[in-house]
Amino acid sequence: MTQALIDHKHLYSLQGPWTTIYVDGSTGTVDSLRSDDVLPRNVADSMEAAGAPKNDIAAAASTLASTAKGMPDPLARFILIHGGEAVVDEFLPGEMVMMPVTAVASVPDLSPLVRHCPEDFAYVIAEVGHGGGEVYLRYADGDSSRPTGGEPESHIDGDMEHSRKVQGGGWSHRRFQQHAEKVWKMNAGDVAAEIDRVARENRAQLVIVAGDIRARQLVADQVSEETRRKLSIIDSNTRAAGADEKTFALQVQELVALVMADRQRMLLETLAEHEGQATRTTAVGTGPVITALQQGQVDTLLLETPSLDGQTVLALDAAPWVALSEADTAGAGVIGKVPALAGMLRAVALTDAKVSLYPSGALDSRSIAALLRWPTGPDVPAAE
Repeated sequence: MTQALIDHKHLYSLQGPWTTIYVDGSTGTVDSLRSDDVLPRNVADSMEAAGAPKNDIAAAASTLASTAKGMPDPLARFILIHGGEAVVDEFLPGEMVMMPVTAVASVPDLSPLVRHCPEDFAYVIAEVGHGGGEVYLRYADGDSSRPTGGEPESHIDGDMEHSRKVQGGGWSHRRFQQHAEKVWKMNAGDVAAEIDRVARENRAQLVIVAGDIRARQLVADQVSEETRRKLSIIDSNTRAAGADEKTFALQVQELVALVMADRQRMLLETLAEHEGQATRTTAVGTGPVITALQQGQVDTLLLETPSLDGQTVLALDAAPWVALSEADTAGAGVIGKVPALAGMLRAVALTDAKVSLYPSGALDSRSIAALLRWPTGPDVPAAE
């Protein structure tokens, strides 16, 4: 599932009502600064019209009083209010990806957050030198314009005392140089092991190594085969004084975009390849996908983001978590009628499935489909 669903999955266990707010969070212009004065009042009016509890309205006003002043524009803002408290308040880099939202529902609606940050794409950046290095964990929905900002996931301090090569000639000098090379390799091995761990535990899909030219190669030679298949080396000594961080950030962004595009293309190719096969390892259309979600059968949900606009589903208090009508709730209680995307993302999270969002037209005439964990039996009902 996406990182947004992973981070907030626990909220689905809490009873509603919930208020979702998705608004422009930018503060870099005179117009937007003025909007800070009216935004809390406008949101409060919308919440009141939607039937939000008074303590939630007060919580939203208090939260919106704190702005993104000092943060780079453009920004969107996602707030989730529950029980008189803003349990989620996130400034999201980039332009808004959909119209503003102020809505009250019986379950948390994470769809604006997932649409703004659609990928669960984790990647690792390692900046290495002869004495060790730093290993950073990043997500594609994070601020990759500063890929080395903040604290690293790990900092590896190797042996520096014996890592310097000695200039000169003679047998003793060669011995010292050989020893230094051995120490470099040992330090690089420690960094490689940590890269493997961080990449494995976080299911990273890209590993980027930068830093000293010799250290980069020593690390690349010692990572695992699994890591090597995801490895890209950037020719930049980012640990040196005066290193060009802006160029490095652009190189990182290009690599991330390329790998993400390849991943989405591969999912579409897999869907096309499996469609029509006798093994029935795909579901296409709202009805078949809902049925597959009910059975915990969905591995990856492929969805054009506007395709469910205006549709609703029933959110259930137990498995199968989502239904199109009360006739197929399998005995679970109905929590309420919710927007279809919100209800389906909830079912994705509660069944540990994944989701990949696409722009209009990317899925041709399908608009919503799923790759399944195991084949279906008889035809899945085609009700929409």
